[in-house]
Amino acid sequence: MLAYQALRGFLQGMVRVFFRQVEVVGLENVPSEGEGPLIFVGNHPNSLLDPVMVVSTCGRVVHFAAKDVLFRSRALRVFLDALGAVPIARRSDHGEGAVDNAGAFEALFRVMAEGRAMGIFPEGLSHDEAQIQRLKTGAARIALGMATRHPEAPLRIIPCGLTYIRRRRFRGRALVRYGAAIEVADIAADASAGADDRAAVRALTERIDQGLRALTINAPDWETLRLLDGVRRLYQPPRISLADRIELARRFAEVYPEVKDRPDVQALLADVRDYLDRLRDLGVSDRELARELWPVEIAAKLLANLVYLFVWLPLSIPGVVLHAPLGLLVGWAGNRFAPRRDVIATTKLLLGTSLVLVAYAAVIGAALWSAGWRGAALAAILLPLSGVATLRILERGASLRRLAARGLRYTSLRAEIAALRLRRRELEVEVAAAVDRLRPDDMAPLFPRAPALDDDDVPG
Repeated sequence: MLAYQALRGFLQGMVRVFFRQVEVVGLENVPSEGEGPLIFVGNHPNSLLDPVMVVSTCGRVVHFAAKDVLFRSRALRVFLDALGAVPIARRSDHGEGAVDNAGAFEALFRVMAEGRAMGIFPEGLSHDEAQIQRLKTGAARIALGMATRHPEAPLRIIPCGLTYIRRRRFRGRALVRYGAAIEVADIAADASAGADDRAAVRALTERIDQGLRALTINAPDWETLRLLDGVRRLYQPPRISLADRIELARRFAEVYPEVKDRPDVQALLADVRDYLDRLRDLGVSDRELARELWPVEIAAKLLANLVYLFVWLPLSIPGVVLHAPLGLLVGWAGNRFAPRRDVIATTKLLLGTSLVLVAYAAVIGAALWSAGWRGAALAAILLPLSGVATLRILERGASLRRLAARGLRYTSLRAEIAALRLRRRELEVEVAAAVDRLRPDDMAPLFPRAPALDDDDVPG
């Protein structure tokens, strides 16, 4: 368990570096450690990053079911063993003959009988499709088998929706959504009462499918997803539930393909894109525009911008010499050598982490050789600090140019925030009118009230 905790801490650090932002929603749906067995079921869009995201955000110790062929790699076997992964044989990996997973299922039953959690991705294969693929029945069979063998330990299934913004790129964004628990006992009771076991498996698989689709938003591309999320925030009333937010986002994604070529829709999305870009440039969130910022808050924004220009920028200069070649190499190698498109991000994460650790060790070793322990200690401090500075400057490069051009004046920043707040109100009216105009006749309005700013701040 100590190895698992250490590995989880390391993975959390990797996630913070690889992603610019990770938003976690619905943790209140996840029972704490010691509150009973769980099965986490997730969609599978990003290979080995998907279990890493669950492990690093859910707050539980999770034992994943992983296809047994992954254990053939010595490096992956060490990683999977440290996570407590259980190998599962898939027919597609072993020809059309029968496979025996009895031992694997028993291991998973023991994990859950002790009140712990397991994780599984019912789609089976990682993929880069925009839609959830047809689910395999393994998750349902494991859950029903556990409920039958150990009725004294009520089992819950937690759907987990994983959404990545620009998922193949370094410093992208990720959204992790945990849905309401699915109680397995009722379906297991129907099966034990004489219902068809296969029907029970199908029924539970369908429940899992519904749970995952309710947590995932499908759009043609990630930029469209960002814009549709911006439209959602401009439209929805305040303090709505998570379920309503998800339903609203699902409706926008459903209707968008039918109206995307209309000139008025294209013009509206261009306005929303400009609004979101201006938010990012000012370092202000959509939520903050809902109220008047205090003078001290605006001053804090100004100070943060000054820190970017006069602290992070100078610190990043020496780091660019080391990190820029590594970044270019990782970007090229990840796209060139990843075995499938859905594992590009995983390849970049593993390769980038390895190269940075090797480069840091080499520089610290050179400093030790030439300048002794003091030089090595200084290098060990400055290297990661310069790396963080480089990441921050790369994220805000265009914004920093605009900030410098404005002269970073307090009055200028305050005036721009006020102007952007006014622009938001105008966009609210435009979005509401567009929704009324474009909503299909057979789709009842979700909200019977005028739109207003929500306190939600989902990544866009």
